[in-house]
Amino acid sequence: MFFVKSLLLNPVLSNLVLQKNPGLLAQTLSRVQISTMAVKEGLLVAGGFQGELICKNLNHPGVAYCTKLTTDENAITNTVDIYRNPSGSRRVIAANNDAQVRVFDAENFTCLNRFSFDWCVNNTCVSPDGKLLAVLGDSADCLIADAQTGKITGSLKGHLDYSFASAWHPDGRILATGNQDTTCRLWDIRNLSESLAVLKGRMGAIRAVRFTNDGRFLAMAEPADFVHIIDTQSGYSKGQEIDIFGEIAGISFSPDAEALFVGVADRTYGSLLEFNRRHFNQYPQTMF
Repeated sequence: MFFVKSLLLNPVLSNLVLQKNPGLLAQTLSRVQISTMAVKEGLLVAGGFQGELICKNLNHPGVAYCTKLTTDENAITNTVDIYRNPSGSRRVIAANNDAQVRVFDAENFTCLNRFSFDWCVNNTCVSPDGKLLAVLGDSADCLIADAQTGKITGSLKGHLDYSFASAWHPDGRILATGNQDTTCRLWDIRNLSESLAVLKGRMGAIRAVRFTNDGRFLAMAEPADFVHIIDTQSGYSKGQEIDIFGEIAGISFSPDAEALFVGVADRTYGSLLEFNRRHFNQYPQTMF
């Protein structure tokens, strides 16, 4: 039996109040419709449909930083993330439809790097060691770049359409990519010549992928109705399909890998669903 909990969330932020931060270059924003969000180490980062970037320290009132990254007509901020570079410094990364990826210092929000590509960037993901950057977008090929310089070091070929999601296994050796061609491909970073495995969805594109912190499970979500959980210890051959109702806004595992959260973006029944992992005979071998 699943334990399910529902919570209504408001996807619009209004009347943002900036923390007092002398010398910080920022813009006052209002009525921001959220397109993407990340939370890590007490920092919340959100992107908006008009190219906004909003950063908030969860332990302080107000917003630490907010600005418009671009004024392009189709300026949506597609993805944001928080990571630490190889020296341990915390960084914020944002990718936009203007074909650029921007890297910010997470302490003073200075823009440190800006990488340009040949197509709209739909998703980026930094490897656990902070050295590699996966770049996916309006191209059938996915790119691997140096996270410090943006220099392209590899290309992943196999998908048939545009890509929208990626996630690194905690060991940093396996990268999962979700594509409009209804598949999630797994790549061994030590051999990029071909994908390690191809996982198929039921009906739609793979719009979100997540590994548990221990690397035991991989979850992948379609745009609506279906979430798939794969057991990585089975060689990615065994899994569970969760059939829900409504458009899926996103997925995330709890830090202890005991719960899976699924956001439902239905206008009437919008909610946050929680699925708890089941255990039999005191052995954590089962799915959610």
